[in-house]
Amino acid sequence: MEGHVKVLSILYIVFGVLGVLTALGLLLVFGGVAGIVGSQAGEDARVAVPILGALGGFLFVLILIFSAPSIIAGWGMLQYREWARILTIVLSVLNLLAFPFGTILGIYGLWVLLNQQTIALFSGARAHGAQS
Repeated sequence: MEGHVKVLSILYIVFGVLGVLTALGLLLVFGGVAGIVGSQAGEDARVAVPILGALGGFLFVLILIFSAPSIIAGWGMLQYREWARILTIVLSVLNLLAFPFGTILGIYGLWVLLNQQTIALFSGARAHGAQS
């Protein structure tokens, strides 16, 4: 199961990084649209600029809030931290709702992390770390 844990860790890091890149892309798009709208002559166009900026910023923060835990969980699981296993179980349950890729990742994550061998692997890593 150690190989599955590493694969799952990498998948969560990749999904988290893709989320961060998506957030940055949305921020760039909304900033560009706000710039184009702001350059148009007319008072009505200038009213929309702060709305577009706020919407872009809100989406950026929202996606970042959902993506950062995946990166943190993946990093912690690579180091066999028990808190990371629990966080990844929670994220896997939440990912079940994100059809189709999140559902696949959630099912795989639950299968890997609720396996008795994986539980023993994380418990053994914790016990070994305490003895060192």
